[in-house]
Amino acid sequence: MVSESSTTGRPGVLLDVDGTLLDTNYLHVLAWWQALRDAGHDDVDMASIHRAIGIASEGLVEKLTGGADEKAVEAHSERYEALRDMVVAFPRARELVEACSDRGLTVVLATSGKEADLDWMKPAIGVEDSVQGATTSSEVGAAKPEPDLLQVAIEQHRLDPRRTAAVGDTVWDVRSAKQAGLPCVMLTCGGISRAELVAAGADEVYDDPADLLANLETSLIARL
Repeated sequence: MVSESSTTGRPGVLLDVDGTLLDTNYLHVLAWWQALRDAGHDDVDMASIHRAIGIASEGLVEKLTGGADEKAVEAHSERYEALRDMVVAFPRARELVEACSDRGLTVVLATSGKEADLDWMKPAIGVEDSVQGATTSSEVGAAKPEPDLLQVAIEQHRLDPRRTAAVGDTVWDVRSAKQAGLPCVMLTCGGISRAELVAAGADEVYDDPADLLANLETSLIARL
């Protein structure tokens, strides 16, 4: 958990990207399904892959296959690259980011993707000017569901953990936020049900960025 002394008291919001702002989860499922077969793992079904989306690549492969496989990780990058032209932002994703920034919150993208992914993620969302920073898996030793990504984001951007919330779409996002000591707002647009997110410990659950934006004034983000 981040210590209070490590911040300067700025309120913020840490936004996951895949499945939260960008409609990419099922593209990742397809890319992983192809990649695992490329690496000889023919017995992993798409439903199981979907349940693991949100875990960093190495951990996802280990969870699904029972061991490390760098070939599968590399194959996923290649397979996903071929699908990237299909990526679109969820409706009102850009407006949600802008609304958070307009409230005086420091908006940080906290993604399990690599730093190079930001070059296309930000334009895809349309948020180059309304995001104050980003933290990626390239900067941490352990990505989600571990809390490292969120903790590093808070320290890098001098946020007050008592006034910072995480926004995501998977149970792994919830676990990461809870371990970091942060309240979390979850969205179901990544394909995980409201019941599962609530059971995992989500503080609030909305359908998608448009739903959260419509209810922003009464959400916990408005109280940061």
